Amino acid sequence: MQIKSTALPTFTEWFDVVVVGFGFAGAAAALAAHDSGARVLLIEKMPDPGGISICAGGGVRTVTDRQKGLEYLRKTVGPDVPDPVLEMMTEGMLGLERYFRELAKVNGATIRVRDRGGNYPFPGHDAFGIVEVTDIPGFDARRDYPHARGRLLGPNVFKLLHDNIRVRDIEVRLETPAERLVIGENGEILGLTVRQQGQVRHIGARKGVILATGGFEADPVMQRKYWQIRPVLAAATRANTGDGIRMAQAAGADLWHMWHFHGSYGFRHVDEHYPFALRVKRLPDWTPEINTPEVAMSWITLNKRGQRFMNEYHPYFQDTGHRPLDQFDPTTQSFPHIPAFLVVDEEGRKRYPLGQAVLNDRTIAPYVWSDDNLKEVENGILQKAASVAALAALIGADVATVQASLDRWNQQCERGRDEDFSRPGTSMLPIKTAPFYVGRLWPLVNNTQGGPAHDAQQRVLNPFKEPIPRLYTVGELGSIWGFLYLGAGNLAECFITGQVAGKHAAGLLSRELL
Repeated sequence: MQIKSTALPTFTEWFDVVVVGFGFAGAAAALAAHDSGARVLLIEKMPDPGGISICAGGGVRTVTDRQKGLEYLRKTVGPDVPDPVLEMMTEGMLGLERYFRELAKVNGATIRVRDRGGNYPFPGHDAFGIVEVTDIPGFDARRDYPHARGRLLGPNVFKLLHDNIRVRDIEVRLETPAERLVIGENGEILGLTVRQQGQVRHIGARKGVILATGGFEADPVMQRKYWQIRPVLAAATRANTGDGIRMAQAAGADLWHMWHFHGSYGFRHVDEHYPFALRVKRLPDWTPEINTPEVAMSWITLNKRGQRFMNEYHPYFQDTGHRPLDQFDPTTQSFPHIPAFLVVDEEGRKRYPLGQAVLNDRTIAPYVWSDDNLKEVENGILQKAASVAALAALIGADVATVQASLDRWNQQCERGRDEDFSRPGTSMLPIKTAPFYVGRLWPLVNNTQGGPAHDAQQRVLNPFKEPIPRLYTVGELGSIWGFLYLGAGNLAECFITGQVAGKHAAGLLSRELL
């Protein structure tokens, strides 16, 4: 039920623009709205800011050639994104280096730009780069953000934003979840209802509400509604439960890309109360027809029958690694590849850690994966098998089938060619030195891409492609990525869409002036 003007609550306070969600996108939107003259409130449901953004690698996509970048983006986003939206994104990527250097004036952050092509050999793949925040004087991520365990440079990026929010004295309220939008009789967004310190409060927005609440990684019910594959484990946060999607739907929003999530495969912790998946090791991406993997992958994956069923090393397997597991067998009414089984031998076990934990949650002690994987053998995440027969028993498969799978794999390693699933030869390592190790693998979601459809001003659209007045969406909430993801593209999207929505909302006439 919408809150209509016939039953409007009494607003206890007013702001020009209210931004919901304090990750990269929400921060960028709040900064843009403030710098455009608006009085801004930035709220976050969790006790700590950062969202899933702070867990990211921290590279932000830039583009060096407008037309080539646009051509590549069209191939990756799919047919549903209008040209003006892609043009806005491409233009925004062109300006990100300048944008970050301006932000860096606040705290002396070091900004680096490097070349990095697209993940796939589509036309225009060579027109992309990466902007990074490599260093901030005096900043220690573990000290300043102890609730977060990210990869690489994500915390640096968030620190840069956080310092810019602070220096502008933008009001931030943590532990303040938004519950409902307040919607006028004509469908106009008037404000929102939040819960703060256990109390329901109604906050008016003179100009607009910007939703930056992320996706629905941590909502199994919404996952089942839009995805066939199940179960899918969240990798980093319990906060992203589809709040913004539900609020936008109540206002009449159309949705797009609900099927597409950025994901892979990983392990369950043996503690049933540990809420996150443990990712498999992040190996370097590669681009078909352009290059091959620089680091060999020490494992293969077998299904419940003990058969290999996939190319384990997709060009960007942190995005599409889960897709081969998404197969339903109507005869057995089951997913034959869920769980799958990661298999390495003794040499593979010694090579590098097979997993890692990434999270933003102050209530969870981050799991630290051992360098030699022996802690995981002791605690049961990995199981040890002295022989192929013992390996088959752990999988629950026929020993002859498992032996045949290993024999075929090892023969193909000798030839340097995967004739079954086209895994790159440079990534192939034999699995023949006992003991063997096996770990159950499950689909995992890093972040979702679906949400409210929007126009080039980030205004949420209804099913008739009409803007819902004074409602905006930014970041991964209604992301453009509707087919294949561009590495570091979500982060670029956070900053570009945040700037666009913040400026546009701040530029509206206040409601009382209409």
